[in-house]
Amino acid sequence: MTSWVITAGSAAAADDCVPDSSTGCIAGTIRTAAGDPAEGVELTATGPAGELSASTDDTGAWAMAVEEAGTYEVSLDEATLPEGETLRQPENNPRTVEVELGSQTAALFPLGEPEAGGGTEPSAGVEPTEPAAGEPEGEETAAGTDEAGEASESAGAAGNNRVVQLIVSGLTFGLLLAMAAVGANLIYGTTGLSNFAHGDLVTLGGLVAFTCVRTFGLPLWLGLVVAVLVGGVAGFLLDAGIFGRLRRIGVGTTQQLIVTIGISLAAMNLFLTIYGGNPLPIVGTISERINFGLFSMSMQTIWLLIVAVIVLGLVTVVLQKTRLGRATRAVSDNSALAAASGINVNRIIRGVWVSAAMLAALGGALLALYLGSTRFNFGQVMLLLMFAAITLGGLGSPLGGILGAIVIGLVVELSTLILPNDVRYATALVILIVVLLFRPQGILGRAQRIG
Repeated sequence: MTSWVITAGSAAAADDCVPDSSTGCIAGTIRTAAGDPAEGVELTATGPAGELSASTDDTGAWAMAVEEAGTYEVSLDEATLPEGETLRQPENNPRTVEVELGSQTAALFPLGEPEAGGGTEPSAGVEPTEPAAGEPEGEETAAGTDEAGEASESAGAAGNNRVVQLIVSGLTFGLLLAMAAVGANLIYGTTGLSNFAHGDLVTLGGLVAFTCVRTFGLPLWLGLVVAVLVGGVAGFLLDAGIFGRLRRIGVGTTQQLIVTIGISLAAMNLFLTIYGGNPLPIVGTISERINFGLFSMSMQTIWLLIVAVIVLGLVTVVLQKTRLGRATRAVSDNSALAAASGINVNRIIRGVWVSAAMLAALGGALLALYLGSTRFNFGQVMLLLMFAAITLGGLGSPLGGILGAIVIGLVVELSTLILPNDVRYATALVILIVVLLFRPQGILGRAQRIG
């Protein structure tokens, strides 16, 4: 039975350590082999800022604030460990971490029976709120930071089954990805446009939620509501100010696609200018984990799942059971025939853009909560996964996109059984290629005769 320190970002004992342009944080949470908080454990760090010290609180959390970036050596005083607890990798005490101002860094000290021959050292990252893929069974770890700058973890608590934990994590990630991706499929279905700026709407949702919660101190639920509203405004402005006009003057979808790429590049650079390049955690607390036997989940992730299921369920009901949904599907099937039958096609498309942007913003905020942080290019990293999900499920089929996202989530997580954690997202590209080669219409898409 083992336990790991997980990154705490600015969590629990790190409440007084909020990373900014002049401050960096070394932080974590120490739990016993049984998964209980280890209180009173003392740690020291030496580096460019001198010698720092901290001790774990009643939740096992600890943090050190540094005002000078560089290499720090973090030591854990083994004499202060709870009775009967030992370091699983004593050869890694002390351990060295690289600290940057404006970010959080973890120092990992697994507790449990010492490993024969030592163990591999997970990379430091930003505190995840839910497990990341690819770590050994029964270990709670801080996963490595991926190319988006966020970290995730998908190893459960001690005693969990690794395969079951990965399946649960895959379903969770897939449902959250589906919420971000379904809007892009709606836009493609009604306009034929592959919107490469959709990823930036995802980023927008996460950044707005971060600003509301961390800058203005709003409650998380209110920050999510504001993110959704801002996303809807952005979708309205994109269609009313740009794409609606392009459609009216007869600009083709290829030229419109190029415009979306330009908007994406402009938005990403704007986000980088405003927020910088560091990971941005929306929340600063570690959510309590609940052990279900074969797998475990944090309370925050359970709430994220509830929101995702409710929202996706509402989308399905609206599309299948309401007059608005039937009109949307009619426009998707044949816009000319829909217009001839009295449907206001432009109004439907405008509504689709607004709804798609709201879903993307909400999905971006929830994904950032699940993966631990957001970043200026967060949505662009997710864009490959969203396009793979849309293609797998069927272009223009929202329900197919949801199914495709769930499959992508499962494949991405389960791939870490045989592949390194850092390349798990590349499996989505493999799926995309295979689907295009053997079933280009996707799972729920309709084959079309060409020529």
